[in-house]
Amino acid sequence: MENTARKKIIFSGIQPTGIMTLGNYLGAIKNWTLLQEEYHCCYSIVNQHAITVRQDPKALRENTLAAYALILACGIDPEKSIAFIQSHVSAHAELSWALSCYTQFGELSRMTQFKDKSAKHPENVNAGLFTYPVLMAADILLYQADLVPVGIDQKQHLELARNIAQRFNGIYGNVFTVPDGYIPKAAAKVMSLQDPTKKMSKSDDNPKSFIGILDQPSTIIKKFKSAVTDSETCVCYREGKDGINNLMSIYSAVTGKDYDAIAAEFEGKGYGDFKVAVGEAVVEELRPIRERYEQLMQDKAYLESCYRAGAEKASSIAGRTLEKVYKKIGFLPK
Repeated sequence: MENTARKKIIFSGIQPTGIMTLGNYLGAIKNWTLLQEEYHCCYSIVNQHAITVRQDPKALRENTLAAYALILACGIDPEKSIAFIQSHVSAHAELSWALSCYTQFGELSRMTQFKDKSAKHPENVNAGLFTYPVLMAADILLYQADLVPVGIDQKQHLELARNIAQRFNGIYGNVFTVPDGYIPKAAAKVMSLQDPTKKMSKSDDNPKSFIGILDQPSTIIKKFKSAVTDSETCVCYREGKDGINNLMSIYSAVTGKDYDAIAAEFEGKGYGDFKVAVGEAVVEELRPIRERYEQLMQDKAYLESCYRAGAEKASSIAGRTLEKVYKKIGFLPK
């Protein structure tokens, strides 16, 4: 990591929840691989966040390794970026406790995701679900991140991280970098194939509504063929054509063609042809990822060497921040 002091630092995390969708890939992970050329990037599989919802321990272990393999398969280079598993760096939990003493109860109770998840899992409204935005703030602030790629649903959490950093800095001087949101130039917002007014989500009851990154080519084509469109026949991007707009957005993201070029390409052709073309383009985009993922999962020793090295690099940066915080708040050094 020599000669990179002038590069800005980016932190981003992804939960190990089993299936990564085309939406996750086009909306976030594909951009991660581009960012590592320009920025100093820290990418984490945030398995500590995952346990706010009860997990099967064996599945969580498997999903964590699979998610790690998948980000490498998508192009995250462990030589260029720090790629690690959150629970391997104890500073995350330690800083989270310290910062929770600088976070107001009222701030946390206003978090919309807490309200949504409490409603979804009324049998398990635990304290971790309430305080996990503080852990998220710790994730970001430990690495002195300048930028955090965020979607609309995480904006509130980034705002809280900024507030905590500013409050702490206000009391103790300049300890944390106050992070800004990073809005990628061309991240595609991918909607459900069955209900194009909703975001594509792996938790959707209808498996036809989302494409998994590791879906077989035949499955991908089949899901695109059954995608909801409208009663017209014109492949063009305009209001009221949510299904076609979504397919055009996906096709644009994987081919690099703009909407005018796509409309021209499919002029006079039916939706059937267009759906198959989108499916085939997505198959080709995902093929190398699936192949690389299968190779990596055959080589557990290599994966382990990568995540151990990642945890070491992450711990060394995070440890320095934590030491600074402990000194400021008055803890005796070890």
